[in-house]
Amino acid sequence: MSINTLKSIVIDNDRSLHNTYREYFDMFLEYSLGDIYASVEEALKAYDTQSPDIVFIEESLNGECGIECIQRFRQKDANVKIIMLSGRNDFDLVKKAFKNNANGYLSKPVSERKLYNALESIKNDGATMSNDIISLFIATFQRKSRDIFSERENQVIDLLCQGATYKSIAEKLFVTASAVNFHVQNIYLKLDVNSKSEALLKLQQLDYVEKAA
Repeated sequence: MSINTLKSIVIDNDRSLHNTYREYFDMFLEYSLGDIYASVEEALKAYDTQSPDIVFIEESLNGECGIECIQRFRQKDANVKIIMLSGRNDFDLVKKAFKNNANGYLSKPVSERKLYNALESIKNDGATMSNDIISLFIATFQRKSRDIFSERENQVIDLLCQGATYKSIAEKLFVTASAVNFHVQNIYLKLDVNSKSEALLKLQQLDYVEKAA
């Protein structure tokens, strides 16, 4: 085995996937597979013999949560890279994994390309997420950024981003121009800006302009 080859172990209680993992790793020159286990207990018993650089853990195991087992591997080796595998791309679940010091999160099914990209990212950057998880994070943070504004303020923002004037906004929302001005001033305050141009720039950075277009 090459000195530069990184060794992985996989913990997945779906035994039907074990041969698939082996086939994938057989195609990689820089990465090897130590073994595949159906439980955390099996993996921990063999850990000292395997001495892996990377551990892939299924998030939902029989009778236990893979995320909550991360620290058990950290106690064996504080520097081992741990990547969660999961069929659920739930934002709170992903956040919990990283809060528990996971280095990556891959959604299942895991393809050969997805697995290789994850290994490359771990090797070069120390962390990895599959593209659908990245998209989930971006979409969630965009929704959260809109949550700082009221429903009426978001309506005003969408129209401002479309180039509407205060007068036309008032007509479309069936409110007075002074009411629009009141909402705009609150928007400026929350964005920490002093003008429409500064507000539009800040909103563009939050992807409002693109979303409203």
